[in-house]
Amino acid sequence: MTDDAAPTERNRLDEAESPYLRQHADNPVNWQPWDEQALAAAKERDVPIFLSIGYAACHWCHVMESESFQDEAVAETLNENFVPIKVDREERPDLDSVYMSICQQVTGRGGWPLSAWLTPAGKPFYVGTYFPPEEKRGTPGFHDLLRDLSNSWTDPEQRSEMESRAQQWTDAIESDLEATGQPSEPDDDLIQTAATVAHRGADRDDGGWGSGGPKFPQTGRLHALLRAQADGDDGIHDDYLAVVEETLNAMADRGLYDHVGGGFHRYSTDPQWAVPHFEKMLYDNAEIPRALLAGYQALGNERYAAVVRETFAFVQRELQHEDGGFFSTLDAQSAPPESPDGEHEEGAFYAWTPEQVHAAVDDEAAAEVFCEYYGVTERGNFEGATVLAVRKPLHVIAEERGLTEAEATEKLQRALDEAFAAREERPRPARDEKILAGWNGLMIRALAEGAVVLDDEYADAAEDALSFVREHLWDVDAGRLARRYKDGDVAIDGYLEDYAFLGRGALALFEATGDVDHLAFAMALAETITEAFWDDDAETLYFTPTGGESLVARPQELTDQSTPSSTGVAVDLLLALDAFRSDDRLGEVAERVVRTHADRVNANPLEHASLTLATDVYEQGALELTLVCDPTDPPEDWAGTLADTYLPRRQVAWRPADGATFDAWLDRLGADEAPPIWAGREGRDGEPTAYVCRHFACSPPSHDLGEALDWDGA
Repeated sequence: MTDDAAPTERNRLDEAESPYLRQHADNPVNWQPWDEQALAAAKERDVPIFLSIGYAACHWCHVMESESFQDEAVAETLNENFVPIKVDREERPDLDSVYMSICQQVTGRGGWPLSAWLTPAGKPFYVGTYFPPEEKRGTPGFHDLLRDLSNSWTDPEQRSEMESRAQQWTDAIESDLEATGQPSEPDDDLIQTAATVAHRGADRDDGGWGSGGPKFPQTGRLHALLRAQADGDDGIHDDYLAVVEETLNAMADRGLYDHVGGGFHRYSTDPQWAVPHFEKMLYDNAEIPRALLAGYQALGNERYAAVVRETFAFVQRELQHEDGGFFSTLDAQSAPPESPDGEHEEGAFYAWTPEQVHAAVDDEAAAEVFCEYYGVTERGNFEGATVLAVRKPLHVIAEERGLTEAEATEKLQRALDEAFAAREERPRPARDEKILAGWNGLMIRALAEGAVVLDDEYADAAEDALSFVREHLWDVDAGRLARRYKDGDVAIDGYLEDYAFLGRGALALFEATGDVDHLAFAMALAETITEAFWDDDAETLYFTPTGGESLVARPQELTDQSTPSSTGVAVDLLLALDAFRSDDRLGEVAERVVRTHADRVNANPLEHASLTLATDVYEQGALELTLVCDPTDPPEDWAGTLADTYLPRRQVAWRPADGATFDAWLDRLGADEAPPIWAGREGRDGEPTAYVCRHFACSPPSHDLGEALDWDGA
């Protein structure tokens, strides 16, 4: 065997930093990372690649490892007849996008673990997700499938068919991921169309969308409904708000939310939001709070503000590095509390029995209120235990038990505090301590918006995270961003989502704090987006940078998946920052992307929710709030107005009243003159002055922000 093939003689994942890859370092399978050595070995040995893609908190990834990848016979077949490669989808979303695309096209579904068999050139010829050890309900057993594919590969006639299929599938991937349409104009009132479709498809009984299967957070749809409602004034627009309320209530009150410790699980396995998949992802705990904050402003429901505060507390307590950055996930599995050394089970950390509640809560009446309020019963609703959800209004429980509502509230809070303390003694779910630039950007944005709406202390946590990412992942000289930090190791060139999500977070932090350094950093990231991801011929933004690793296709990310579309967020960022530029480079790129994808967005605005929202800003224009004052000490009534008022398409642009400070800001941004959002908008009468502008028309300067917002032209 040549030196190129030698690496496949052993499992190399002990060299990896990814927690997911390291989880498989002790498997008898000779796992390889996706690298030049492994790919060269497949070509040298002339054997297929078995590609397994997952992530550390993935439940079915753990199941397949236990059932198949720990099996010596399976490992022998894999090692002898394939080059087995493990990929962490959170580190390599480009690979995941490429091979998930064909899985969804061929099988009609996707998910993780993603299992793909590739030619040595990386072209897929067989795909699926989880495979059981033995044939089950039409899904082949994994070991049988390996033997069949290996035999087919060594048969010349069958191999020819496999290679032909691989080329056809590769062509399909290219068509799916690289295709762009003829430039056209977005439909008028696109956001109203999106809201109409979202309203029509909503589950009015249980909230969310989809009545026959799992429920996922669809936060882009909620933002579309809120914008459309704010723009209209008839009955149907009021009903848009009802859909938002029903969905936010379901996510906050039922099993998706961790009522004891705060934070949201990944998704609900059922239409009623009762039992979730229990992993906790950083991105969900950023995006759902953003929707709750918007809902709080639009509806005034204090419950939403409380859930956001509890979620931020969870994130800071359990997902924040001591130096500021945010970790990626908490696992779904842990050992049961009654058997801390036993086999890990999904949801063991979060579910409760009545006996466990009474053991944790000293006051009998408080324990009973807890069980009744959250529906904890002997029968349970999950593996003999109960996933907590609000089952009965507290005022009803109070009346039935002869308590005042205040007394019932006090007992419930006491029980929650004691349940939290008891749960802290349980075996904890594992934590994936990768720090990803893009996901941190989502969290920074959520905290920054929380600072505006709830409490400016959240800006401190956001600034700590941004400082961490800039220190460890940003190469200021090259103007390039790395994706991943783990225990001092920095790796992987940043993808479009890293630049777009982090840039949007930095811009939101400028809006929250008035610190021009955050604006300048957002501008630097946007510059790289137009340099490294924009293709002038195709008139689109690709997910991978120019000159990056060559895969069988160069993906775009146009649809919202578990995270927002990176293209949509990038367009939104470029449109916002265009106002701070004297040239039109950023706005031109954003406009051309919008026009390139207008036909597909017009045809399915909800599938492209983030791109729809960005296109809406392109169509309607941002609501520019130029606030001239000392940004470190704005008027209290301005802060109150920003906190209390839902303002779709809002863009806050602080401007120092002091001329010398303003000149220093322009110098920091590399600007020779005041850009459009600041030009001619100066303080009046030596007092803080607000301008509200849209489509090149501005309110008269006012010392009262609320008065400026009431201006008819806005």
